[in-house]
Amino acid sequence: MTDVRVVLVTCPHPEAAAALARTLVEEGLAACGNVLPGLRSIYRWEGEVQDESETLLVLKTTAARFEPLRERVVALHPYQVPEVVSLVVDEGHAPYLAWVAGGVYAAGR
Repeated sequence: MTDVRVVLVTCPHPEAAAALARTLVEEGLAACGNVLPGLRSIYRWEGEVQDESETLLVLKTTAARFEPLRERVVALHPYQVPEVVSLVVDEGHAPYLAWVAGGVYAAGR
């Protein structure tokens, strides 16, 4: 297992996802963010089934930076209850994993 995490965040549209990604990368909470438009989400909200177009934001960070990243996403996100899901990266290309780790900053840096 590695220290790298992939974090999934759904957003209402590509511009919101891109703005969020830019902020998180600039603040050293994520090494990178991929904006994937064209997502269709079907979910239950407040007792009703919803069918909405969304954009998926895929962020790369480390375990140590996940909690500050989660807090920042919640603070900036337009949704009342944003999706912020961290997935553990078991294995990967070592130079890429090192790049991710080097792309996030320790608290106070």
